[in-house]
Formats: sequence, C-alpha cells, structure tokens
Amino acid sequence: MMNTLRQSGTLLGFLAIVVFFAVQLPDTFLTARNLINITQQLSMLIVVASAMTIVMVMGDFDLSVGSVASLAGVVAAVMFAHDYPVWQGVLAALGMGLLAGLGNGVLVSYVGILPFVATLGTLTVFSGMAFVVSDGKTIYGKDIPAEFSGFARGGWAAEWLGQGMKIPNLTIAALLVLILVWVILEQTTFGRRLYAIGGNREAALLAGLRVKRLRLLAFGLTGLGAAGAGLMYAARVASANPTQGSGLMLDAIAAVFLGMTMSRHGEPRVLFTLVGVLMLGILDNGLTQMKVDSYIREILVGVIVILSVGVAVLTKRQR
Repeated sequence: MMNTLRQSGTLLGFLAIVVFFAVQLPDTFLTARNLINITQQLSMLIVVASAMTIVMVMGDFDLSVGSVASLAGVVAAVMFAHDYPVWQGVLAALGMGLLAGLGNGVLVSYVGILPFVATLGTLTVFSGMAFVVSDGKTIYGKDIPAEFSGFARGGWAAEWLGQGMKIPNLTIAALLVLILVWVILEQTTFGRRLYAIGGNREAALLAGLRVKRLRLLAFGLTGLGAAGAGLMYAARVASANPTQGSGLMLDAIAAVFLGMTMSRHGEPRVLFTLVGVLMLGILDNGLTQMKVDSYIREILVGVIVILSVGVAVLTKRQR
C-alpha cells in the first residue's frame, strides 16, 4: 500500500506540474515548439542522469560528472583550435571521460575510498584540469568547427508536429543513450549483477561476483556518459569553458532519486530517471516563462532532492 502511494504520488505530482503550467501559460507551454525546445535543453541532462543511474544502481555516487563534462568540452575545443579533425577531438574527449570514470572506479573499488569522498576530490581535480587545459578562457568562434556545432543545430524533419518542425539531433542522441543504458541495465548479465551489488554487496561477493571490477566498469561508463554530455553542450552553444557543466551533477542526482520514488522497491531505473529529468525540465521551463527568479528554481530543486532522497531511504528501510 505504501509503495503504491509513493509511486502514484510522484506521477501525480508530475502531472500536477504539467497541468499548472498549461493553465498558467495556455498559449505557449503545450505547443509543439516549446515541448521540442524542452527536450533539446534536457538532452545533456538525460545523458548525464542515465550515466549516473549506472553507478547509483550499486548504491554509489559520482559527484564529478559535471567537471568531467566541462573537461571533455574544453579538451575537444582545444584540439579543434589546434586544427585537429573533429573526429579526433571527439574521441579524445570521450577517452578522457572514460579514463576519468575508471580513475574514480579505482579509488572507490580498489583503494577503498568512499564514493562521496573520492568523487568529491576528483570533482576538484577535473575542474582544475579544465581550467589548465583551457587556460581559464572560453573557446569559441572560429576555433569551433561548423560541422561540430552544426550537428547540434540540425534535426530530423517532423512535419506531423507542424510545418518546419524538426526533432533535434541532440534529442535523438540523448534518447539513443537512454535506450543503450536501459539495455545494459535491464537486458544484460552485467546490469543484473550491478543490481545484485546494490541489493546486497556482501551477498554478491559470496555469490562469486567480481564486485571490484564491476564497480570499476560502472564508474568508467558514467565518466564516458558525462564526457558525451559535455560534447553535446559544447556543440549546442558553439563554445567551451571550464565551468559549463557545473550544474549537471545536482540535477542528475535529483532526477535519479525522483525516479527511485516511482520504482516498486525504490531502486534506480533509467526509464524512471527520464521522468525525473522531464519533471525538472518542465519545472524550469515553466518558471522561466513565468519570469520567476532563477534562485527560486534552485530552492525547489533542493527541496525535491531532500524529499526524493527521504522517500527512497524510507522505502529501503521497509524492504
């Protein structure tokens, strides 16, 4: 009974937010153009939150995803500025993200540092590296190739949504990442083992699972996803700076915890994470259109995090 109330309560809250803004903004909120704009704005968060779900399945955290995203963006931009081909800059940024995630995994799995402490430390390290790589400057203009930024401006024609309407490439890319993470977590042995670790780490060890290696790989995938989001952000704004990914971490954690309140046993599920992302995005879009000060949005996100974490903890205690 409590689980049903918890699950339906979050969904009802989501619907209440949609209805509220639809009533307050009848001419703009539910238009196809605004809804597509929301998905494009949320594309980076969808990728980071999906990647964050992978480690949170095991009961871990990665607080460094925002700084990894920033570092990936400036790594690619600096390579572009030195006339490297786009594909090399993209691969270098993704490789850096993978290495950053694996570094977090080594600290957590093999050194034994608590995930919160380890990734809080690497958050600062990667942030500092982003400043060093970029020399503390924003890289933009002719240093960003047109074919790189053009991807973010492009899209697939969707005339059924209205004349001239397109589904943005960034939205499509984000949904492909979401589907990939869903397949990994829900349809593979690797994913089931991650859930086993999150359910009971000691039991997973006794069952013969290589917990350390699994955690290492999970953190590696999360770092890779964060780097991908950083590249998407840099392409969307046609620039890169060492702080542009700083807001992603809190929103990603909030989205995963919101999703956990909709799960039967309070565990992370990537499709529910998507609902959490949409809730945050709709809230942000609606408040922006109503010209509500940005700090109010920050307060609301903080309250949402506290409530969702509280519900998730209470759910686990009842299991």
